[in-house]
Amino acid sequence: MDSVTDTAADVAHRPADLEAVLMGAVEQARAALTEFSGHDTIGEYLGASFEDPTSATHRFLADMPGYRGWQWAVVVAAYPGAEQATISELVLVPGPTALLAPKWVPWHERVRPGDLGPGDLLAPPREDPRLVPGYLASGDPQVDDVAAEVGFGRRQVLSQFGRIDAAQRWHDGDFGPGSAMARSTKRVCRDCGFYVPLSGSLGVMFGVCANEMSADGHVVDSEYGCGAHSDTPAPQGSGSPLYDPYDDGVVEVAEND
Repeated sequence: MDSVTDTAADVAHRPADLEAVLMGAVEQARAALTEFSGHDTIGEYLGASFEDPTSATHRFLADMPGYRGWQWAVVVAAYPGAEQATISELVLVPGPTALLAPKWVPWHERVRPGDLGPGDLLAPPREDPRLVPGYLASGDPQVDDVAAEVGFGRRQVLSQFGRIDAAQRWHDGDFGPGSAMARSTKRVCRDCGFYVPLSGSLGVMFGVCANEMSADGHVVDSEYGCGAHSDTPAPQGSGSPLYDPYDDGVVEVAEND
């Protein structure tokens, strides 16, 4: 069968006898494979396709452990007037249903939030846009003013991009206003007694929850909320809410004779 890559010009310039030689080299291709890998590794014949006017590829199913869906490809070549083809190449190639390894991803792109464990070291990438040298202004007035007054600084501090990137991530995360917990209540963190605002410009929108029964220790959006807000009213009544209360005073006590 002709390959989909064949053009009308290829077909027109391929002599009928040359086509017959190339397409008839099935057993020759199988014999070459047997010599190369052994008879037990060769499955059923899958067909052939033309690479160009003087060569074709014969394919066989690969019958090998761990190579389900792979194929043997044998390239044969011949010149016009030749009586038989010549084996040009043997190779194992993946078929349409072959199990392939996932696309290779560089190490620094594979590391995801939460992967860092005790003892692991993770350096920031070179020229990380989230960081700027500590001796430059960070762009956060509240931080820069204090640093200049005290005279101390860190080697690197958050850049404006770094603060915006973190703010967007926190706003869209599990402790942002769009989370299921926040949507289930009308109360928000900004007026909660357990809300501890961050310093600097990030404190306008974010703080840390100090309620051990809620998002304790997590950075929360000021518009986040939960059922453990400090202004949450106590339930009315007393006793277990699963049962109706009863008055012991109305119990009639009968004396035994």
